[in-house]
Amino acid sequence: MMTFEEFVQITEEELAELPDYVHDELNGGVLADPNVYLHPGRLADDLYIFGTYSNDAMGKTIVLYYGSFMATMGHCSDETIRAQIRETLRHEFRHHLETRAGMFGAGTLIEEDAEHMRKYYMQHARRNE
Repeated sequence: MMTFEEFVQITEEELAELPDYVHDELNGGVLADPNVYLHPGRLADDLYIFGTYSNDAMGKTIVLYYGSFMATMGHCSDETIRAQIRETLRHEFRHHLETRAGMFGAGTLIEEDAEHMRKYYMQHARRNE
């Protein structure tokens, strides 16, 4: 299993691959949190959040949740986990860039995330039939 320190190192390496401009106005930076983060809208303990983007009074921050990665991917190779870290970082940076551009409606990542939640609820409804 990947250690928290290894997770942080890989996150830093993946961040270094991104162009500088994506960091503009991200005044809270990118943080690694050792905890598991279960989605607050989940119907069971089966929906983990790998990362979040927040834009609030404390600033604009991206957080990756090591515990969530390990709970779902702890058995995977480091390269597989690295690929998910890369995907999660890019997802959260897309939220950041869309927010900076004032994009909150149709065609945005917020809409895509809402669609994923709709599919999640439908899957649970089918299981309970």
